[in-house]
Amino acid sequence: MMSLPFYQRHHEHYDRAYRHKALQSTVSQYQKEAKSKSAVYAQGSTAYARGSAAYRHASAADFSLESSAAYSHGSSAAYSHGSSAYDLDSAAYSYGSTAYDHSAAQSKRSAAYSLDSESLSKRSAAYSHGSESINKLAEAYRLGSEAYSLGLKDSNLMIEDQYYKMSPKAKRAKQNLVSEDKENEAMDYSVPIFTGREVSISGITDTEEERIKESAAYVAKRNLFATGEGVGVSKVAKSTSKEEHHEKKSRKVAIRESAERVALKKTLEETQAFHKKLNQDKLLHPPEFVIEPRSHTVWEKQNVKFHCSVAGWPAPRVTWYKNNVPINVQAHPDKYIIESRYGLHSLEIIACDFDDTAQYRASAMNVKGEISAYASLVVKRYKGEIDASRLYAGAASMPLGFGVTPHGYASRFEIKFVDKFDVSFGREGETMSLGCTVVISPDIKRFKPGIEWYRNGVLITPSKWVEMHWSGERASLTLTHANKEDEGLYTLRVVMGDYYEEYSSYVFVRDADAEIPGAPGAPLDVQCLDANKDYVIVSWKQPAVDGGNPILGYFIDRCEVGTTHWTQCNETPVKFARFPVTGLIEGRSYIFRVRAVNKAGISLPSRVSEPVAALDPADRARLRSHPSAPWTGQIIVTEEEPAEGVVPGPPTDLQVIEATKNYVVLSWKPPGQRGHEGIMYFVEKCIAGTEDWQRVNTEIPVKSPRFAVFDLAEGKSYCFRVRCCNSAGVGEPSEATEATVVDDKLDIPKAPGRIMPTRNTDTSVVVTWTEPPDAKELVGYYIESSVVGSGCWEPCNNNPVKDTRFICHGLTNGEKYIFRVRAVNAAGLSEFSQDSEPIEVQAAIAAPSPPYDIMVLESVRDSMVLGWKQPKATGGTEVTGYYVNYREVIDGVPGKWMEANIKAVTERAYRIQDLKENMVYQFQVAAANLAGVGTPSLPSQPFKCEEWTIAVPGPPHDVTCTEVRKDSLVLLWKEPIYTGRSPISGYYVDIKETEAKEEHWRSVNEKPLQKKFLKIGDLKEGVSYVFRVRAANQAGVGKPSDVTDPVIAETRPGTKEMVVDVDDNGVISLNFECDQMSPNSKFVWSKNYEPIEDDSRLNIDTKGGKSKATFKDLGEDDLGIYSCIVTDTDGVSSSHTIDEEEMKRLLALSHERKFPTVPLVSELAVEILEKGEVRFWLQAEKLSGNAKANFVFNDKEIFNGEKYKMKVDQKTGLVEMIMDKLEDKDEGTYTFQLQDGKATNQSSLVLIGDVFKKLQDEANFQKKEWHRKQGPHFVDKLGWEVTDDCNVMLKCKVANIKKETHIVWYKDDRQIMVDEEHDFKDGVCTLLISEFSKKDAGTYEVILKDDRGKDSSELKLNDTAFADLMNEVCRRIALSATDLKIQSTAEGIRLYSYVNYYVEDLRVGWVHNDTQIRFTDRVKTGVTGEQIWLQINEPTPQDKGKYTMELFDGKTGHKKTVDLSGQAFDEAFAEFQRLKQAAIAEKNRARVLGGLPDVVTIQEGKALNLSCTVWGDPTPEVSWLKNEKSFVSDANCILKYESGKKVSFTISTVSTLDSGKYSLVVKNKYGTETSDVTVIVISVSGQTDTVQGHNQNNVTVSKKKKTMTASKPNDGEKKDFIKPHIEEVIATEETPDPREIPPVETERVTKNNQLAAKKTDEKATGAEMVSQPTESMDRQGKKPLEKKP
Repeated sequence: MMSLPFYQRHHEHYDRAYRHKALQSTVSQYQKEAKSKSAVYAQGSTAYARGSAAYRHASAADFSLESSAAYSHGSSAAYSHGSSAYDLDSAAYSYGSTAYDHSAAQSKRSAAYSLDSESLSKRSAAYSHGSESINKLAEAYRLGSEAYSLGLKDSNLMIEDQYYKMSPKAKRAKQNLVSEDKENEAMDYSVPIFTGREVSISGITDTEEERIKESAAYVAKRNLFATGEGVGVSKVAKSTSKEEHHEKKSRKVAIRESAERVALKKTLEETQAFHKKLNQDKLLHPPEFVIEPRSHTVWEKQNVKFHCSVAGWPAPRVTWYKNNVPINVQAHPDKYIIESRYGLHSLEIIACDFDDTAQYRASAMNVKGEISAYASLVVKRYKGEIDASRLYAGAASMPLGFGVTPHGYASRFEIKFVDKFDVSFGREGETMSLGCTVVISPDIKRFKPGIEWYRNGVLITPSKWVEMHWSGERASLTLTHANKEDEGLYTLRVVMGDYYEEYSSYVFVRDADAEIPGAPGAPLDVQCLDANKDYVIVSWKQPAVDGGNPILGYFIDRCEVGTTHWTQCNETPVKFARFPVTGLIEGRSYIFRVRAVNKAGISLPSRVSEPVAALDPADRARLRSHPSAPWTGQIIVTEEEPAEGVVPGPPTDLQVIEATKNYVVLSWKPPGQRGHEGIMYFVEKCIAGTEDWQRVNTEIPVKSPRFAVFDLAEGKSYCFRVRCCNSAGVGEPSEATEATVVDDKLDIPKAPGRIMPTRNTDTSVVVTWTEPPDAKELVGYYIESSVVGSGCWEPCNNNPVKDTRFICHGLTNGEKYIFRVRAVNAAGLSEFSQDSEPIEVQAAIAAPSPPYDIMVLESVRDSMVLGWKQPKATGGTEVTGYYVNYREVIDGVPGKWMEANIKAVTERAYRIQDLKENMVYQFQVAAANLAGVGTPSLPSQPFKCEEWTIAVPGPPHDVTCTEVRKDSLVLLWKEPIYTGRSPISGYYVDIKETEAKEEHWRSVNEKPLQKKFLKIGDLKEGVSYVFRVRAANQAGVGKPSDVTDPVIAETRPGTKEMVVDVDDNGVISLNFECDQMSPNSKFVWSKNYEPIEDDSRLNIDTKGGKSKATFKDLGEDDLGIYSCIVTDTDGVSSSHTIDEEEMKRLLALSHERKFPTVPLVSELAVEILEKGEVRFWLQAEKLSGNAKANFVFNDKEIFNGEKYKMKVDQKTGLVEMIMDKLEDKDEGTYTFQLQDGKATNQSSLVLIGDVFKKLQDEANFQKKEWHRKQGPHFVDKLGWEVTDDCNVMLKCKVANIKKETHIVWYKDDRQIMVDEEHDFKDGVCTLLISEFSKKDAGTYEVILKDDRGKDSSELKLNDTAFADLMNEVCRRIALSATDLKIQSTAEGIRLYSYVNYYVEDLRVGWVHNDTQIRFTDRVKTGVTGEQIWLQINEPTPQDKGKYTMELFDGKTGHKKTVDLSGQAFDEAFAEFQRLKQAAIAEKNRARVLGGLPDVVTIQEGKALNLSCTVWGDPTPEVSWLKNEKSFVSDANCILKYESGKKVSFTISTVSTLDSGKYSLVVKNKYGTETSDVTVIVISVSGQTDTVQGHNQNNVTVSKKKKTMTASKPNDGEKKDFIKPHIEEVIATEETPDPREIPPVETERVTKNNQLAAKKTDEKATGAEMVSQPTESMDRQGKKPLEKKP
């Protein structure tokens, strides 16, 4: 018996292809066994097939089933959806509805259990899908427990597998893999029977290994189900042939099966008991479609709506799918509308198009399951639209370059490239973007173009270096990090079917700036070749830039993929552009980069290579050929005879594949005899002609059949051989190679020859050359250019080109260049070729392109006037003329072409004479220039030569657009040749967007134009427009002109406008500049868009790219629009309008330039400086070095001297004069006169009267201020602020302070003594007054003084100022108020809030339910310390509500609110009742008011009398204890209790027996209190003494203490303090005893006495604080006020 591996045992893992009937025969017997083991959950019955081997010992009585049907051998089980369910009333389980027969004898014993569907109640419909009936059981066994079918071949059952939700992934639709009509068809293979298989159930396995295997199986099965592989409903039909089988079961297996059966039975019973307790009305049930969506067929542009209704509990969630893809409404809000209301669900599709034709699915899902309903949508097109089937079906039969059009026949797509990318220049590391707008006609929505990008003819794919985007109209390619590898010819190919169009342009990438000056450029195109287990060859291309010094070699770096650590592979630079890298770790991937070295330094690293894995080539080929082969569940193990101990044979085919001056690379093939373990190699070398073999790799053998040998002597010959080795030993050597000389086999190529430059465009030159002789392995060529005479060479390309022709771009037009070329291979760069002949960069001329849009402008009986548009390409030079041909067309058959003119015509209108009346003609026109006659135009439409008799004029012609800007352009035209029957009265201009339909033509002007030009404004930037013009006369409006070419409203980069200028001599000129001129370009000036023929008023001067039109004498005759067009450019033009207003401005400016003045920035002004000096100043815009100024006072010139300090600053244009002071005699007029060349100006200032007096006073004040600031002084005067703690801080800012500076504070002329010296931190002085109140009002002054002087600042805090300060203090106090809180007391309920401190100026009000509270004895308010409170005594329900405390600071009110109602009031009231009762109890409890002393010491024989007062309501009971025992009065000890108050204790004669602890116990219903006294009787013989009262000295009385059992009294309750006393002490002997105990002072101070004393001290302290109101300042270290001296 064979066993499966554990990772195959509990799950199916195979490709979907294996489910196909034709491929099932290839599935191994292990897989079939695994499939037969899978847990079977039949849809509708939750059947768990166990196999007869597990059940033949269990009788049918083990499970009480109400309805069962036994299946005979060979019968098939029929299932009805929902027919098998769990009946809650009967507690019956449908268990094992699919029975498996093991043999004919056992078939009767195997029970197939099912319930009749007609006997089910509606409540059991919730279990129609079945799996929930044994939910706990399925959950316990879904981790891998399966039933094994041992007799599958004998059964003819349909097995249905339904999985449970095993992962959070969404369920998939069940897959029916075997059709109904084939389920009973005999298969062409048989399934072998394997017996004796053990059943593994989770939790009952014996070993840890089994549990690990089950866990792995569960994970694999979960992943399998989550991805949909092997999940669904599988139906397998089996033949009915019988075959006996035998089972062998061990005792261990039998015990395990018995235990499983017991556990399973227990689980079923528990599940049954659980479901009996369920409320049958609350059962969950899966979704069910009440109304399914129906299919629709609609026309395009119509809306369609799918409806469905779903039942289920919980309410199912419905998801809509299109072709099994969820519909995202957020992504297409204008396309789809999904609604769900009350179980009715709908999907609406707006404006259907052909793409909406699909299958739509509504999927309803809840916790009980998922169900789907399908509907189809077919969108039909109207006749004439494209047939999608022909779009692809006919493509193969169409000729190249043709595609399907909407008309159904083959024609070529027209693909145009708009806004194309030009030749681009970038630098390494920059981001470059290429883009092009693609216009395809006809535009077929269904037919999308293919966008492909190529570099040097190689298709580009997106990568981290390249990003591509196609928006539907514009294709773009972005180089995210440009490198020299990205340089080349980029081609955009747009493919439509079998036809495509291309557009190409070159991209140049220059070297990035070197980190080290003079370092070479980075190498490029790093590639990995011939990779093996531990070896790879790295190749690269040399850079074009060597930094001015020859490249000495290259360093190669490697980095393991996944890390950032680069390791240098070679210690010394290598010159050869290939290098073998060894020492790689097999199985790991690497990337490489290369750096160039010259004597200046090391270059930047190249772009990294693509990752390469260190693998055997065979393994790499195997991975490439089978990248992701699915696992079929089979493991094929082939065993061979052990081959240990086999020494490998010698390698074969050893050869030298590469030899350089630095290394030699060997290659060989593994030996045929090598055993089954891996082999490695040792390489040996010897000098040719000797047999002195030396091992090269002495330490570590190599794994790859490649090896690079280094450290060879250059020029010597070597032989090499290789040995194999393994654990058995080292084999025989291979045959030695032939002698190999250590030298470069590949030579550096020779220089190319015959360098030929030719003109191309105005910025490029074509360079050609011939390949160098005997060149081997050429990588390409580098081309350099130099301006003639400069000696500076610049690279034209940075990536070698392989062709012998290259276009050098980026050259300067008009400059002369020479070129040189050198070749590149792996050995190095060749010498430069000879310099080419100099060539001037100019555009090469060619014949012009054909004219187009030929139309008839006038027709008479024997002649016709033609008009056409000029060629789009002039060929690099101006068009010199046109040639017209014509031919007759008879019955649609054209004749031969005939020449209409022999001499070229210069105008684009020509009259052809001698035509035949009523004959139909076709025409064509060819343009000519210096290069020759261009290609003729296409034949025009046929025109009939006949007399025009229409009254309206013919079409205008030669309509052109100029001065195109982003929002405007100027339209020009020529009048019609045919004017009609009356003169032309005006023109109408029509406009429409290029893509708009014909009905969208609109007129620009409402009234006819008299001019033949119009500036059209309000254009939309980036929009393409077309125009036409119609002429009008008295008869009406004539035919429109030909439509102009599309014009895009945009201001092109580099566009320059015409500039009007007035020079220093007052000459007015118009200037226009163009930097896009060709050699043949000319400036053409016009006025009102007519050529300027009269040069008497205007002089035109053109030099290079600049042209100037100078007015000789600008006047009214010169008013108009002046425009300038540059020919042979892309529409470079501009204009300037000179109207009357502009003319006046220019003439005024001209006069100013002729008679200049010194422009002033500011007129003469005066200001007072810091020291009280007076400064007069003005500022001119600019002054030359020769400028001078004269200073005049009252018409007399004044000069620089002691009183006047004068200065002229030509750089800033500042002219100033400074006076030390203003005296009375300085009143008058001051004038500054300026002269700068011929420009003059002056400015005056009048200082008399009040103006002078005010200025003089200010100067005197500033002088005093300056003197004051020489010592310590105040920058900011004394002021106040209120801190967050509600304290008042007086502060001022000072300056010019030093260490010796003192600060003195005064209040009301009395000094405030400060203990600490002020440190003047941050230049601020402060005085903090805490708890500011009315007593702090007054005048405060602070004085700064030192040896340099003094300054003072005063602040009055009286009246209004004090009120303002108190308002701010009150406001801060109000803001510091805490939220109102509720407190219960014995008297009632208290609402309170705390503030930082309280002042009387802060007014407090209370509001109850928006009504002001009137205070009474029951409701009162007050302030205790920092607490503001409202006391409600004996609260009632009427006191409920919202209470608001209002704090008014004098300006605004601040409110705090609390809600005393509901639970808050109830809790507070309950606490009040509790405290009230506690207070009553404390007040009325029994107590000893005058306590007994703690200890009484008395001599024996004397009398002792103690008394005290007790109190209580009701009157307390009194009892005595002695030593904790009851004690009663006797003859010696008399106990008295009089009037319920006074208690006495008398012992007439004390003895030692009376010593002990006496306790007075007073008790009533409110409590008990005990007062203890200890009596100590001392025996003293022969002594007598008499003690009266407590003043005698022979009794010692100690402190009294009480013991109370009643509640603790309130702290605020008043207590009576009565000192204990000794009423009578009688001594038995009158003679005093000298040995008598010294008298002891009696002390009776109770705790209450101490508390009273403490309160008295506090009151005294408070009185002391009140008596000194300024003591609050002491907190800041200040002393009481002293009288100001």
